[in-house]
Amino acid sequence: MTSLRAVLAFNMKEQRHILRISQEKLAERVNTSTHYISMIEKERSFPTPEMLERIAAALEIDAPELFSTRAFPSEERGAAKKFQELVISDMEKVLAFRLKELEQDPKGFKPD
Repeated sequence: MTSLRAVLAFNMKEQRHILRISQEKLAERVNTSTHYISMIEKERSFPTPEMLERIAAALEIDAPELFSTRAFPSEERGAAKKFQELVISDMEKVLAFRLKELEQDPKGFKPD
């Protein structure tokens, strides 16, 4: 079972990333401290209903969307993300190896 604090923290971070704004910029828009925004996103504080409305407005969403679990990562999404990270890591290793080959023998390099 997911806590309200976790859902709120996740949705705030996601919406900030969508809008490409920092905690500092969100704090300015809400007229609060960056520390307070950080504490909410770390699940250590929980805002009042009034503050939730200000946060939602600053994030350009309706307040109930702050508690939507629609985009919240499930275990399946977590597993898929971990797999994706492993694939990217493997690709980076292959590319690094191929680049090293090219640096060692630029004329003899033959792509597969």
